Amino acid sequence: MKKIDILQANFVQEMMETTANLYRLGWDERNGGNISYLLTEEEILPFIDPQSVLREIPMIFDATALAGKYFIVTGSGKYFKNVAAHPAENLGVIRVKEDGQTLELLWGLENGAVPTSELPSHFMSHIARLSVDPENRIIMHNHASHLLAMSFTHELDERSFTRTLWQMCTECLVVFPEGVSIIPWMVPGTNEIGEATAAKMKETRLVLWPQHGIYGAGKDMDEVFGLIETAEKAAEVYTYVKAQGPILQTITDENLKKLADAFKVTPRAGYLEV
Repeated sequence: MKKIDILQANFVQEMMETTANLYRLGWDERNGGNISYLLTEEEILPFIDPQSVLREIPMIFDATALAGKYFIVTGSGKYFKNVAAHPAENLGVIRVKEDGQTLELLWGLENGAVPTSELPSHFMSHIARLSVDPENRIIMHNHASHLLAMSFTHELDERSFTRTLWQMCTECLVVFPEGVSIIPWMVPGTNEIGEATAAKMKETRLVLWPQHGIYGAGKDMDEVFGLIETAEKAAEVYTYVKAQGPILQTITDENLKKLADAFKVTPRAGYLEV
């Protein structure tokens, strides 16, 4: 049966639109940032023959836990501003081979391109999130400007950092009641930073990389984009508040508790003083 043009696939359109938005917001300068999107075979079958492997790509991480699974990913060294105009050069659909250390390229990543160098970190986070939320499909990393700035000026204590964000915008507690996790500064693209991030991903969907950026996870593209967008808006408000002068009033813990009750969410244990 003749395959449909893959550029009509929802998952390709989502990657094109999201990368364009991230670049527009200034969160993914140059080749900064990366996205991986877990796909089902049913989703790719109208567009791709899974038996037609274009080439194999070795990997420095054992992803046996993801063997046989399909992903669309951004490419290494690729600029998000170019994705919409040249998707096949900047994106790729891959399958994890049974040995767990080889990727099978099924579409895209033209001209010898390879997946993002952060793929081991993404895969570790996918494994972690799937263990607590089987519907997890997206891992997104970007350099959200105000969250990045906060990692220089705010104490890097997870409870304190989370509480500050919750107090900046009423919606924050509702959107990420589990809070924000933080890892120490580490060299990107290594298994070590992937392991540290994945360990935190079992507790939260947001992980701050100090002086670098943010990692987000979720069920679909809108959820993850909105998750990071909400935290970033709170960090932006914090920036304005700090510039204006001392804080004279904020959302109290009692009001945060009322908010949680109203929206039927459970704040991270021990984070509210009520």
